[in-house]
Amino acid sequence: MRLAPAALAVAMLSLSAPAVRGADPVPPSVALPADLDRVLRDYEKAWRSRDSAALADLFTEDGFVLSPGSPPVRGRAAIVRHYANAGGSLYLRAFAFAVDGRLAHILGGFAHAEGAPEDGKFTLTLARGDDGRWRIASDMDNGNRR
Repeated sequence: MRLAPAALAVAMLSLSAPAVRGADPVPPSVALPADLDRVLRDYEKAWRSRDSAALADLFTEDGFVLSPGSPPVRGRAAIVRHYANAGGSLYLRAFAFAVDGRLAHILGGFAHAEGAPEDGKFTLTLARGDDGRWRIASDMDNGNRR
């Protein structure tokens, strides 16, 4: 299975977390390599401008959006429709990442106001295309409120 190294890294990160809910400190930010950071900055820019086509272009042709309260969304055309009325203020930061050949993942948090406590967290699975550009193969997020 091609995602095994990235999936294993995510599983290992989750095993080291304390089991007590709410006891975890906010993970510190990590600096991403420029080509991975570009994915987050382009995502923020497209979200803020409410540009669902630009958001979809950040994904692989058959990429997934796994949003809470919605069935899985697959493929750029479906992603455009899914994000048609979405957008606004968004600030993303990474607190973990790994790269294994043509696959990578970023774990992070998001806020809807700069400097505000994070509203939720996300995991992005990325695939590097033949052109060398990283694209999102899957985007899963959830809020921090119960």
